[in-house]
Order: sequence, then C-alpha cells, then structure tokens
Amino acid sequence: MAETRWLSTEQQRAWRSYIESSKVLFDALDRQLQRDADMPHAYYEILVRLSEANGRALRMSELADSTRSSRSRLSHAVARLEERGWVKREDCPTDRRGQLARLTDTGFAVLAAAAPGHVSAVRGYLIDALTPEQLAQLEAMCRAIAAKVAAAEK
Repeated sequence: MAETRWLSTEQQRAWRSYIESSKVLFDALDRQLQRDADMPHAYYEILVRLSEANGRALRMSELADSTRSSRSRLSHAVARLEERGWVKREDCPTDRRGQLARLTDTGFAVLAAAAPGHVSAVRGYLIDALTPEQLAQLEAMCRAIAAKVAAAEK
C-alpha cells in the first residue's frame, strides 16, 4: 500500500480556498437565479445548453453528460421544466429508444430574460474581482484540472 502524500500547509490553504470560493460563488449564483428568475442554477444550465444546441435540442444522454448530471437527476429536472412549459421531450428520430429535450419558445424567452441578471452576477462576483492576468490564469488552471480529471476517469 502506498504511503499517503499529505498536503503541505500551503497546499491545504489553496485547497480549502478553492473549495470555499466554489461553494460561495455557486450559492450566490443560485440565490440570484432563484430570486430573479425563479429557477435554480441547474435549470438555467440546462436551458443554456439547449439554447446553444442545433435546433435547440439535445439527446437526453448528451444533455446529462454536458451538464454533469446523472440520467435520473436530469430526467427529473427536465420533467420540472416540462411542467413549466420551458422544455418538451420528443422521440429521437434516429434512435427509437432515445429521447430529445427541446427548448420551447417560452423556455427561450425565460432564458433570455434571466441571462442579463445572471451575467451581471457572474461579472460582479468573479470576472470583475480578477485582473485580466488572473482571469487568464484561472482559465488555465481550470482547464488543467478538468483535463487531469478527464484523463484519470478514462
């Protein structure tokens, strides 16, 4: 059994700062969307992914992967979005077992109304808090982390 490589004091501070900043940022963004658009951040992310897709539709499995949701969690969220009339499910024309989630015109209008407040919050909490150099470093660090995790999961 390999010996545990414990974090140094500096590494522990960096790790805890990362965790704390991630939690407070996503909590603040979720509160903003709940308050201003009556939706959680997870629903906003689904609407964004669909709005950016060709024909405003994605296979449910693709949507789950792109939002990092389990299939069951995504299915539940899409059911709630269907109840609101923001998304509709359709049979996949190329695979009889698959389903598509399609953003409705109403859902697109809701997203368009929610986007300015959300972008303002992202700008206020993150973008404007960093210098251009720090923002470039943040992007590079996040890409490195995502690549390392993706490689480890293969």
